[in-house]
Amino acid sequence: MTYATTFGSPIGRLTLLSDGEALTGLYMEDHRHGPAWNPEWAREAGLPAFSCASAQLAAYFAGELQEFDLPLQADGSEFQTAVWNELRRIPYGETTSYGELARRVGSPGSSRAVGLANGRNPISIVVPCHRVIGASGKLTGYGGGLERKAALLDFERDVRMFGPHPLEVRSEPAR
Repeated sequence: MTYATTFGSPIGRLTLLSDGEALTGLYMEDHRHGPAWNPEWAREAGLPAFSCASAQLAAYFAGELQEFDLPLQADGSEFQTAVWNELRRIPYGETTSYGELARRVGSPGSSRAVGLANGRNPISIVVPCHRVIGASGKLTGYGGGLERKAALLDFERDVRMFGPHPLEVRSEPAR
């Protein structure tokens, strides 16, 4: 059975999925590889996995939490799992390139494959795929959109430099 709930965040509504024991998904609105809402999912906001995830997400967005400690269960290939595990080793407020990540998983030269695995990460933010950038230092692809990626990276950098403060996303007026 798949359980689902939503969490209101400064970067928009997040959809959280669980198998009843662990967090299995965390997707942003209009997430490129995110699942469509399924009416067969059981809505269980009080599920322990969701209560814990919601509390930690609130602390993260307040600038008070830099490392998540949640039971996770992400389904993917052996290579994807290796990439997702390595993502969790990127320190808060820091970035790495796709090429460096490929080297770290023992597959130098496979930066495109790492990018594809990164893009299929089912547990955004908690498994910090937003911390991976292009070799040139430019922001590249993000399932939640480059604006959100930039906001998360800027927020983490600011928290490391200036201490805890809530994430505030400023949107510019439509032109």
